[in-house]
Amino acid sequence: MSGALHVVATPIGNLGDLSARATETLSRADRILAEDTRRTRQLLTHLGLGGKRVDRFDAHASDEDVRRAVAAIEGGEEVALVTDAGTPGVSDPGERLVQAAAAAGLRVVPIPGPSAPLAALAACGMAGDGRFRFLGFLPREGPPRRAAIALACETPETVVLFEAPGRTRATLSELAAATPERPACVARELTKVHEELVRGTCASLAGDGREWIGEIVLVLGPHDPGAREKAVDDAALDARIDEELGRGEHAKTIADRLAAWSGRPRRAVYERVIARKNR
Repeated sequence: MSGALHVVATPIGNLGDLSARATETLSRADRILAEDTRRTRQLLTHLGLGGKRVDRFDAHASDEDVRRAVAAIEGGEEVALVTDAGTPGVSDPGERLVQAAAAAGLRVVPIPGPSAPLAALAACGMAGDGRFRFLGFLPREGPPRRAAIALACETPETVVLFEAPGRTRATLSELAAATPERPACVARELTKVHEELVRGTCASLAGDGREWIGEIVLVLGPHDPGAREKAVDDAALDARIDEELGRGEHAKTIADRLAAWSGRPRRAVYERVIARKNR
C-alpha cells in the first residue's frame, strides 16, 4: 500500500476560507495530526467530521512521534497535517515531519489555502515588484533579535514578519530607530470580525499610542538602504552614536541599529562607535 502526507492549510480566521479540496482531504484522511487537537476538533465539527481520529503533533513532538507518523504513512494511511491557522511548517510545527516523510521516499501533497503573509502583503499595497522577504516571528531578545531587526532594516525588498501583540509596540520602535520613514503597515486580525490595516511609516506607527491586539502581521515596504548613506553625514552619525552611548547601549547594538539607519557597512559603524566610546 502507498499512503501520503497531506500538508493542509486551514483558515486564519474566517472558516469560509477553507477550500473544498482541503475539506475533502480532511474527510478522507485516516488520521489528522494537529498542533492543537481541541481547535482542530472544533473545525472538524463545523465540517460535520466530528468522528475523525485526531492526534497531537505540535512544536514539542518527539522523534518517536515523527517515526510513528512516518510508519503510519508507510503502512498505507492517508495522513493530514494541520496547524492552528494557516500552513503547517511555515512559522508553525510540521517541517520535521515533512522532511522525514520526504527522506523516507513518501509522497508529500501540499493542499494550499489561506496565508496570513500573502493576505497582508496584498492588502497593504506594498508588494512592489513581487519580491519580498518573510522573516516569520522575530526572536524575543538578545543578539538574535538585534540581528533579525538589522536584517529587516537592511533588506531593500518588502519585508513581512509576524509579531505577538504584546511586543508589537517595541518592535515598531526598534524599526523606527533604524528606518523611521520607511512605509509600513500593521495588519491585524486578518479575515476576522475586527480586521484592521493601519498604514503609515515606521515612525508614525511607533508613535501610535494604541494597544495592539490580536494576530499581528507587520509589512515593511521596499526602500533603498543606500540612499540613507547620502542623507546621513558623519556629523549626524556621530550625534546618534553619542546619543546611544549616553543611554548606555552596547556597541554591537548601536552598530546594528545605526548601520541600517545610515546605510553604511555595519563593521565601519562599529569601528566608529568604538572610537567614540574610547575618546
